[in-house]
Amino acid sequence: MSVGRLELPLAVSVGDPAGIGPEIIGKAWEARHAAGLAPFFAIGDIASFVPHWNGPVVRIEDPAETFAHFDTALPVIQVHNCISIVPGIPDLDGAHCAYQALEMAIGFARAGSAAALVTGPVSKAQLYAVGFTHPGQTEFIAERCGVSKNNAVMMLAGPDLRVVPMTTHIPLASVAEQLDGRLIRQRLRATAKGLQRNFGIANPRLAVAGFNPHAGESGNMGREELDIFEPAIEQIRGEGIDVVGPLPADTMFHAEARSHYDAALCAYHDQALIPLKTLYFHDAVNITLGLPVVRTSPDHGTAFGIAGKNIALPLSMIAAIKMAESAALHRLAAADLGG
Repeated sequence: MSVGRLELPLAVSVGDPAGIGPEIIGKAWEARHAAGLAPFFAIGDIASFVPHWNGPVVRIEDPAETFAHFDTALPVIQVHNCISIVPGIPDLDGAHCAYQALEMAIGFARAGSAAALVTGPVSKAQLYAVGFTHPGQTEFIAERCGVSKNNAVMMLAGPDLRVVPMTTHIPLASVAEQLDGRLIRQRLRATAKGLQRNFGIANPRLAVAGFNPHAGESGNMGREELDIFEPAIEQIRGEGIDVVGPLPADTMFHAEARSHYDAALCAYHDQALIPLKTLYFHDAVNITLGLPVVRTSPDHGTAFGIAGKNIALPLSMIAAIKMAESAALHRLAAADLGG
């Protein structure tokens, strides 16, 4: 492998064809030179690009064909033929397309035909209607890769902030009962390893946000920090991982604080995503740690309300493609060193 280059293309599943997936993938291809993107191919219904984006598209049958066409057209591997795609109006036909594209993209990444996997935004409601039984794409990918859903960790990343919600899509009232020492230790280990493998950070610095205001104020505002967080963090420190906390969440995310850690682990979804999306609403990336393949995705949904209006910004998709390439290169470098 040449230094700094991938020998395999990146696989990008289109997601729901009635959403903005086709548009932002097409616009990412248009920005390929300016953004310095590695060659990638899309997986979906070629016809679904027409209502969203009028750029050049070429049908390919094999990922290896990407390199021959990438300079002049967006390479697309065809899956389910959608009868009629109307931007902004999801239907079961589009859900079948999204489902099959995701399945195929995972297969290419696992088989070594693609260097990494980038997933476009999907509608879970539509997927559930066609037999999808997982909470989201992350859990589906983990299962296909033979990884327990508890070991597939969601990280959201921007230029100078990475966050990991230790609990994700559950009611806030359920967070306290889900947070235990085992979960905290598991997330800390997975995050440290993920930063090493995907970001090339040899000695990651982790910071843990407390659950209660002021990190419990020495037990006066809740005992979770004393009874659960501190013992778990102390054990992880004993394993040689650099971790501080639990810290008051309200003072963790200003610029000076961010300079002291490589990733922040947060107790619940909004504690992690509010600072991340405040700083990087248009260009944050979701990267899944703990998988045998690299997987990233834009940190936004299908945006059906603006689909087909040619106003969707491709910044998060571009960032996801760039991060997928970077993570794949870091993994290859680690493999070359025997890591």
